[in-house]
Amino acid sequence: MIREIAPSDKLRKWFSHDPAKWNEFKERYWEELDKKQDIVSKLAKECKHKKVTLLYSTKETRYNNAVALKEYLEKKR
Repeated sequence: MIREIAPSDKLRKWFSHDPAKWNEFKERYWEELDKKQDIVSKLAKECKHKKVTLLYSTKETRYNNAVALKEYLEKKR
């Protein structure tokens, strides 16, 4: 498990799974991820070699950090 890849508490609380904030959440989260390239690279490498499960802790299935992280990783491929 790579907990450091999760969005910061401040960002997560600001977002609060509000669909109106989704695009800005992704931008801010991706900026955080850009600063964690060592962790992102490790996860990307794992994704190439085996099935990876991205976790999130909300009932919201469309607007959550796992969806944003998946999109980020796909764009960086």
